[in-house]
Amino acid sequence: MKIKILVIASMCISTSAFAGGYRVALQGEQATGMGHAGVAMTESAEVVFFNPASMSLLTEQTHISAGITIIDSKTKYQNTAANVAAETDNPYGTPLYLYYVRKYDERISLGLGVYTPYGNTVEWKKDWPGSHLVNNISLKTIFVQPTISFKANNKLSVGFGPIYVNGSVEFNRNLTTGLTENGNRSNVTVEAKGITDWGMNFGVLFKPAEALAVGINYRSLVNLNANDEKANFENIPDTFKSTYPADTTFDAKLVLPAELTIGISYNLNSSTILAVDINRTYWSEYKSLDLTFANGAESNNLRNYNDVNVYRVGIQHKLSNALTIRGGAYFDSTPISDGYHTPETPRNDSTGLTAGASYKITKQMEVDVSFLYLMFKEFKASYDYIDDNNPATLDTSFKGEYISSVKAIGFGLNYKY
Repeated sequence: MKIKILVIASMCISTSAFAGGYRVALQGEQATGMGHAGVAMTESAEVVFFNPASMSLLTEQTHISAGITIIDSKTKYQNTAANVAAETDNPYGTPLYLYYVRKYDERISLGLGVYTPYGNTVEWKKDWPGSHLVNNISLKTIFVQPTISFKANNKLSVGFGPIYVNGSVEFNRNLTTGLTENGNRSNVTVEAKGITDWGMNFGVLFKPAEALAVGINYRSLVNLNANDEKANFENIPDTFKSTYPADTTFDAKLVLPAELTIGISYNLNSSTILAVDINRTYWSEYKSLDLTFANGAESNNLRNYNDVNVYRVGIQHKLSNALTIRGGAYFDSTPISDGYHTPETPRNDSTGLTAGASYKITKQMEVDVSFLYLMFKEFKASYDYIDDNNPATLDTSFKGEYISSVKAIGFGLNYKY
């Protein structure tokens, strides 16, 4: 018998707030300040992430960049017809990064990046109207990327880095089994730790003129396979205990999609740089979340995400030898199809406005700060697709109006010598 669990992307949905479905695009304060446009920039060690080809064009022998961002995200839900409403109570998210680049010789540079592109927490109130889909979810991932860059000539550089990925997740939702004899609602908690896989980051940078740079960056698909991970059922009524064992294990696959970014940067003058990026995220790889439990039972949950584009533009202006300011904007399309909107990703198309600055404390050291405000239009959405192979999907039908907002402030440090 199939267990009717719909564990709502429990292996990968982390936040409704950022790029695409569950991507957190905060891997560098300088790029964030410019609307995330960074694939053709050559300003700091952030290039380890945005385009490793640019490492060989950094000016000093050694570059180090580190930073952390504080995220405040909220989502409100209401269904006026049913006269119900709810709001998330999320803790602050804190994605971070650390990059190191060192010149090996005039043509080759070596680097290392540690960053967290997927990870946050979403928490709804206990027993809220959508608790049969999700109560809370927490995702953490760490990417470790050793990198090499080769400067073929004054116009062309390439870079490559294998990526080691380590992820963990915890997810909880109520079940539709009714109340126990003591009046408690049944629920399931799914937990997986130490899930790993390998990916890659490849980049090309071409400078046809002194003032112009063209960058291309590709980050590969990563599939994190969870095997024999924990599933715990609580407060199960006696009539359902044979279907929902108290403690069992499950297998599932987490999809972290591939990305292709193409961009340009142009020096308007000696003090001002304009940058434009187009990012293509291949969300269509995320077709379904399928879980197989130890007793052979399965939960097949369609997602049918779509590939989408993100359009980014940013500008950087050097006010003085010590102070540089930045501004930017980006438009991000949702990959979620009608009928597949769940309370972990209640997001529509969004527009982000960003600003930032760098201040040199010494000749070798500067501090970065970035600000992000992400705007979503209020929209009506539903989770009511029908799986012809599993009519029980009708039991999970859920709809209403959502509005989300995100504010983020980031702090970084750059050191070169």
